[in-house]
Amino acid sequence: MSVNDTAHNDNFTWNRQVYQRLKLALSLGLRRQLFLAVCDDLHLRNQVAARLHSTLAYPVGQVLYQPANAQENSTPAYPRLVTLRLNLTDPNPVAQINQWLANYPPPIVGASKDTPGRPSPIPAFQIVGVEQLTKQPVATQRLFLHYLRLSEQYFSTQESSRFLESNLVLWVPRPWLSAIQQSAPQFWRCRTGVFVFAGEPTPATQNSGYPERLSNSRSLDVGNLEHSILDESVSQAELKPTVSELKFENNSDSPAQTSKNRLDKSQQAVPSIVDLSKTVPQQQESATRSGSANDGQLLSSLSHISSELTELVFASINTKIIQDSEERWQPQQILLDIEELHVQKVSGEILAEAYHRLGNLYRLRIEQGESTLENLMVAIIAYQEAISYDETSPQIPDILNDLGTLYWMLSRTPPNSEEGQTYIEQAIEFYQLALDTISPETHTETYARVQNNLGTAYGDLARFSHAAENWQQAVLAYTEALNYRTADMDSLKYAACQNNLGTAYWHLGQYNQPIVHLKKAIAAYNQALVHYNPQEEPLKYGMIQNNIGTAYWNLAQYEQPAENLQQAINVYNEALIYRTPANVPGACAATQNNLGTAYWHLANLSQTTKEARQKYLQLCIDAYEEAIALAHSLSGNPLSFDLLASHNNLGLAHHQLVIDKSFNGDKITRSQHLEIALEHHLQALNGLSKQPEAYQTTFAYIVKTIRAFHNELGIQGQNLALSKVPSQLLPEILSKL
Repeated sequence: MSVNDTAHNDNFTWNRQVYQRLKLALSLGLRRQLFLAVCDDLHLRNQVAARLHSTLAYPVGQVLYQPANAQENSTPAYPRLVTLRLNLTDPNPVAQINQWLANYPPPIVGASKDTPGRPSPIPAFQIVGVEQLTKQPVATQRLFLHYLRLSEQYFSTQESSRFLESNLVLWVPRPWLSAIQQSAPQFWRCRTGVFVFAGEPTPATQNSGYPERLSNSRSLDVGNLEHSILDESVSQAELKPTVSELKFENNSDSPAQTSKNRLDKSQQAVPSIVDLSKTVPQQQESATRSGSANDGQLLSSLSHISSELTELVFASINTKIIQDSEERWQPQQILLDIEELHVQKVSGEILAEAYHRLGNLYRLRIEQGESTLENLMVAIIAYQEAISYDETSPQIPDILNDLGTLYWMLSRTPPNSEEGQTYIEQAIEFYQLALDTISPETHTETYARVQNNLGTAYGDLARFSHAAENWQQAVLAYTEALNYRTADMDSLKYAACQNNLGTAYWHLGQYNQPIVHLKKAIAAYNQALVHYNPQEEPLKYGMIQNNIGTAYWNLAQYEQPAENLQQAINVYNEALIYRTPANVPGACAATQNNLGTAYWHLANLSQTTKEARQKYLQLCIDAYEEAIALAHSLSGNPLSFDLLASHNNLGLAHHQLVIDKSFNGDKITRSQHLEIALEHHLQALNGLSKQPEAYQTTFAYIVKTIRAFHNELGIQGQNLALSKVPSQLLPEILSKL
């Protein structure tokens, strides 16, 4: 396998492909594989290494389904991948691996009265921290290269070493890759593969959702179908079009309070962990006093805990300015507690509860809005460690559900939001594992919650591949959730799930059986609407009214257009009572945009009278103007509809109004409408330079509008129009007139 060529325009796609190849290579189970992973961006390196650890160290399902003959004395799961940080005082990777294996020999599995059993497979190892050698003396750097030259024997001979059975991923930046090629050629020749990740070098001092667009032949767009609601456990967030809009909203109880209750129970269940804090008062005082100055010393003392987990915990602390020293110390204290439990060789159940406590701490921070990459990864790895030490815990279903939701959130956290498919698939796998561990009859509330979350994850997966199939899976999951979540149990959760089902049916209707699925969407939305009091839940009530309007608009493309468009208009107007410019300007703008499109279509139906057409076009203009004005007042905040398309749509409406035979305005009024149309088309054109197809369509609108100036107002009107066009466009426009 040769060095990858990184001359690629799309780093996200490139890095995802490289990651998948590296993950596959490590998953094949071959022996004595030497992989070099090259990455100059430390943030990206940490992210990829953490993802490898979280997915390969304890593969999903490895510890949840033991053989039927497994006894109560069975050993905890043995890792498949171990992450080590290079020892800078003696940078010998092979010696570090052998020392780890000596400290943690593979447990014997499958032993019985008749058979002696066999050792677990030797794990693979990934080593990080080579970039830190640059800060070490030259002698230390040369020593590292010397060790690499010596390590050739482990790959090319039958040298007696457990390391022979292992695989190694060595993370290096590009300068060190060159140094290895030149100064350790024997080691370089032993490589199995080189995986190069694209990213900007880290400075030496540094240690949508999506808006749905529906269009017709006149290039009018409608969108802003609100997305699904993910259940509690980690998030009650409405799935907004952009990651920055994610909020932790609850449909019933406060998520922070719910989490706190769980955390308290965990603390009560492990009194030994709480008591351990008394054994390290000097460490706590010292760490609190000196902050990150002691981070390195603490890291080196946590030898029994995954280095990736400890690194991420300290990264999560150091990337946030924490004024309260007690808050800063809390995760460090839990790490010390876990280390002490490892030293004491306590039972797996106690270790599992300690890791669970760490996961809960970060889960609470995430619920409070701190959904950073580091916090998400700490919670994920801590929960996975908890499962690995106690696969029989009654909390396993909740932990698996939390892991699914954390991975779902990870897919929407920059920079992952551009390549979220892998994380969403991981979320679905955890949700399905959670469902496999419970019975809907005995865990009704949990079962319904996980099914709802599974539906939301399938809906997100539909953005990446097999849209119709994934939306069908979402419908099945939401329907199953509603079999066990009734309005009598919790009306707001029931309503949220009905809204999600309506959205899934709406999307499914874009691919097959549109009339059937759109009518089912409307029915589900109406079921949800019944349980929202507009005075108590005005925003959710308005959101669902908007969804109903969009479904009626879509249905009008297939049957009874006049009746269904009028229904859409009525519902959009109802939504605008609650989606006001004062409380939710972005949502209000989106509904106004949808209302404008509905009026446009109603105006252009063949059965619409001339008088009614003029009225509907004016109402269309009013709605678009309101949407655009609100959008511009938001100063660049993300929108759930295409603002440039709205400018074009408003221009088309003004143009249509003037050229309609029933229009009886004078020349001044006609000129005003055409000038406004031209202005909006030019504004749209200005933002479409990187969208060739949309640019050409808008350019055609400009030419069409200038022709209307000539037809309605003569040569003087045409000259007026040309005077408003940027000079660089004139040659091409004149050639088309």
